[in-house]
Amino acid sequence: MILQAFSGDLFAKDWSAVALSAVIATVAIGLMFGTSRLLSSRRHSDIKLTPYECGIPPTPYSWSNINVRFYIFAIMFLIFDVEAVFLFPWAVIFMEQKIEHANVVPFYSMMLFLGVLFFAIIYAWKKGVLEWRK
Repeated sequence: MILQAFSGDLFAKDWSAVALSAVIATVAIGLMFGTSRLLSSRRHSDIKLTPYECGIPPTPYSWSNINVRFYIFAIMFLIFDVEAVFLFPWAVIFMEQKIEHANVVPFYSMMLFLGVLFFAIIYAWKKGVLEWRK
């Protein structure tokens, strides 16, 4: 039997491979959940029912004072993570374009985007947002 190279047209003509993969995935997930349910212990105790947060025993208070610095740090991470999601596909498409002057506008718009992000990280650095301890 001769193996064919992967082709997108192969799945467009014959959906049986996709359907078979979906059925196998569904059965495998069901087996994993069923096995977990069958093998897990069912003895509940007071310690098992208490909330667990990073190894810290729960306090009697229902609220705690969390520094806003942690939220700002997380938001900065998300902003730069999303920036990377936009940057890599843009770079691939930009490099595939062969016309010499057709990609001037996308280039400068991305440079403007990166410039704004650069000034945002400098601003956050100067404000001390990136320092974990003060």
